[in-house]
Amino acid sequence: MDEPGEIGRRVQRLRAERGLTQRQLAHPSYTSAYVSTLESGKVRPSETALRFLADRLGTSYEELATGRPAHLATELRLALTDAQRTLATGAADEAAERYRQLLAEAEELGLVPEQAQARLGLGECALEAGELACAIGHFEEAERLVADEPLPRRARAVRGRAVAHLLAGELRYACYLLESAIDELGAGGLADPDALVLLHAAVIGPYMDMGAHARAARSAELALTLAPRVSDPALVAGMHRQVARTFLAEGRTADADASLAKAQEIYGQLQLSTDLAHCHWMRGYVLAQSGELGPAERELRTARDMLSARRAGLYTAQVEVELADVLRRLGRQEEAAGLLAALLDLGNSHGAVHAGGAHRLLGLMAEERGEAERAEEHYVQALALLERSGATGDLADLCRLLGDLLRRTGRVEAAMDAYRTGLGHRAAPGTTTLGPAPTAALRPGAVGGSRWAPERSE
Repeated sequence: MDEPGEIGRRVQRLRAERGLTQRQLAHPSYTSAYVSTLESGKVRPSETALRFLADRLGTSYEELATGRPAHLATELRLALTDAQRTLATGAADEAAERYRQLLAEAEELGLVPEQAQARLGLGECALEAGELACAIGHFEEAERLVADEPLPRRARAVRGRAVAHLLAGELRYACYLLESAIDELGAGGLADPDALVLLHAAVIGPYMDMGAHARAARSAELALTLAPRVSDPALVAGMHRQVARTFLAEGRTADADASLAKAQEIYGQLQLSTDLAHCHWMRGYVLAQSGELGPAERELRTARDMLSARRAGLYTAQVEVELADVLRRLGRQEEAAGLLAALLDLGNSHGAVHAGGAHRLLGLMAEERGEAERAEEHYVQALALLERSGATGDLADLCRLLGDLLRRTGRVEAAMDAYRTGLGHRAAPGTTTLGPAPTAALRPGAVGGSRWAPERSE
């Protein structure tokens, strides 16, 4: 709302244009003295008074309070919806350009909610492009813009920031952000089903990566319970994608695939191509864990091609790590090594966890070629990356591999140190980035996990 003097001058101008006296404008709810005081800028009108006067003057409350025609805000909101659709079905850089234009318009008009929405869109675009620091900045600014709003209005910004930190390998901080928001919702009695499902679905991934399986299962259970009350189908689909991870951790491959099929059906109907690609990615992983390497390769290549076409560099690189594992298991070592080398040439911009996974795979292939020294180098590099991220399942598996290598080369004490480190990060099904979990042979039907991308906020 503008200052009282500006509002008063606007009321006086509109009243004069319509040929109304102060008494006529005030009747029947107010007095002419009140209108006179308002027009002189000596009183700040209430929202109720402005809505009454706007109706008498044949204008909108927004135009009377801010001087902006109501249709400008409406048109901007429609344009933001179109930009969201562009992000869902087109390339992220095209959507980002549109969001930047709309952000500038919203800032010029002083429309704070629309500024926040544009920032959320820019954050999602940056996630797809792999620009994680930029994404975090946009989500933080979106959260600042709506800082005075109830938490359900801030949930998407919190979730976006947590996802960016998760993709950067900062698992514990991602959990902290999401858990804090969930606790705040509970403490404030803000039982908003959309916000709760959004946050609980988002926290499943980091929980699984850190080996907190009971917490992940609890969040999955709560999300499934709330799903019938959620109004956004894309949110329900994203929830099914994340719940599939908990099913895999329990060895329930068929349930995991059924959950992914539900998500894939919804994404197909909504034409959300990035999310649909993620479903192909996940199903490829499930097939690989079942030993169906040919179909797994086809699913992963489909995911990679879809993401590459959208120029989603971060996710494309991450799928290629999964694909390289399948190619290695198919005996196509050189092709797998080429994928991994290209990814590592880009540095660690695609996340410490996946860079660590790439080094782990290269270490395995070096061992298979009998190059023990080279394998050790890759395992050590992977260990440094994963220790920073806190991915406990991956760390445990890697310590086992390194310990076995050191023992075979006669360095028993060093091997014992590696095993002891691994015991502190004991792996369980569903927590390793690639390949079967170390305990798979001990439990029939057990499978490994996958570092899948979190569901996108639509």
